[in-house]
Amino acid sequence: MSLHRLTDIVIGVPNVAETAGYYTEFGLVPEHVASVYGETTPTPDPDAVHRFATVDGGRQLEVRHSSRRRLMSLGVGVDDPDDLDRIAASLARLEITAHREGDSVRAVDPATGLQVVVSVAPRIQQATTPTPPYNAPGDAQRPGVRAPGILRPDPVRPRKLGHVVFGSVDQNATQRFFTQGLGFKVSDEAPGLASFMRCSTDHHNVLVQQAPVSFLHHSSWEVDDVDEVGRGATTMLENHPERHTWGLGRHYIGSNFFWYLRDPAGNFSEYYSDIDCIPDDQIWEPGVVAGEKSLYSWGPPPPPSFLQPDDLADLMAGAHDDA
Repeated sequence: MSLHRLTDIVIGVPNVAETAGYYTEFGLVPEHVASVYGETTPTPDPDAVHRFATVDGGRQLEVRHSSRRRLMSLGVGVDDPDDLDRIAASLARLEITAHREGDSVRAVDPATGLQVVVSVAPRIQQATTPTPPYNAPGDAQRPGVRAPGILRPDPVRPRKLGHVVFGSVDQNATQRFFTQGLGFKVSDEAPGLASFMRCSTDHHNVLVQQAPVSFLHHSSWEVDDVDEVGRGATTMLENHPERHTWGLGRHYIGSNFFWYLRDPAGNFSEYYSDIDCIPDDQIWEPGVVAGEKSLYSWGPPPPPSFLQPDDLADLMAGAHDDA
C-alpha cells in the first residue's frame, strides 16, 4: 500500500485555549518554539501552543478557531510523488478536483466538506515496547515482583494518531471518496451506515458513519498497552470526572482496548492499545457488522451520548447557518 499513515488532523473549536489545555493534559506535546529561516536558534511561535506532537508521529494535531466544533482537515502520508499523480487521476475519475502543490495534493470530500491533504511523508518508525511479564495460571513469569504497569512514574504520552471517526450526510459518497479516490481499503463495514477504512496496517484509520450532519465524533491516540489506557484516563478524570464518556472496554471491531473522554468543545478523544494489524490485504476478509454489541466485546455499554452526541441538534443548526 502506497498510503502508509495519517499525518495529522486540524480541528476547529469555539474555545481554542481551553481545548488546547485539554490536549496538553491528554499527553500531547505543545510546540512552543519554531526555527525561522532555517536557523537553529529557536524563536517563540505564538501559534505553536495550539499545535501538538505525539512521541512517534511528530506534529499531528492543530486546534483552530471555528464557530462550531468540526474536523477541518485530515492529512494522509504517501511514499513518493508518483502516488500523488495516481491519486489525482483517481479523484478526477470521480469528478473531484485535486490541487497539486509541490509534494502534496489537496481535495475536498463533497459530502462532508472535509479537506484531505495527501503528502509525501516519512513512514512512522516505532521502537518496540517490551511486553511486560504477566503471571498466568501455571506460568508465573513475574515471580516475587510487582507488575511494571503499576510502577510507571512518567505521564502517559500517546505514540501516534491512530484513527479519526466522523459523520457524513452521504456515507456511501464519502466512502467512495476515500476508497476509489484516495486508495483506502475497507476492513469492515455496515453497508450504508458505517465503514472502517485503513491507509496503513492498522485495522482502521478512518471510520465514516451516516449522520444528519457532518461532524467530528472522535480522534484516537495509540498508547503502549492497556495499563497506559487506564493510567491516562484515570489521570484525566482525577479533577474532571465530567470528561468520562465510555470505558474501560475492548472493541469487537478492531479488537483494541479503549477509554473515551470528552474535550471542552464536545469532541471525544480515545486512548487505545492493541488494535488488529493487517499487513497483507490477501489474508484479511472484510466483514459485515451490525448491532450495538458489535461495538464492544466487553466493558460497559456505550452511553446514548456516545452513539448520538448531546449537541447534535446544535451542530445541525450551526451547519444550516453556515450554509
